Amino acid sequence: MSGTEEVEVTGVVRLGQFLKLAGAVDTGGQAREALLAGDVTVNGEAEDRRGRQLTDGDVVGLGGGTWAVRVTD
Repeated sequence: MSGTEEVEVTGVVRLGQFLKLAGAVDTGGQAREALLAGDVTVNGEAEDRRGRQLTDGDVVGLGGGTWAVRVTD
């Protein structure tokens, strides 16, 4: 994947949930494994908390792909 894909969410979204919404993983179990392995970044920093709340403009990375959070009301 090249470039950063924007993913629109409504309200509060947690990292594990966002990974599924973005299509980065298929299941919550895969999200947990990627986080525990240290493969996920948020704004360029390694992140291992599945429950981390994301805000508008955060950029999530996994496996060469990047997704930007766009919060809508």
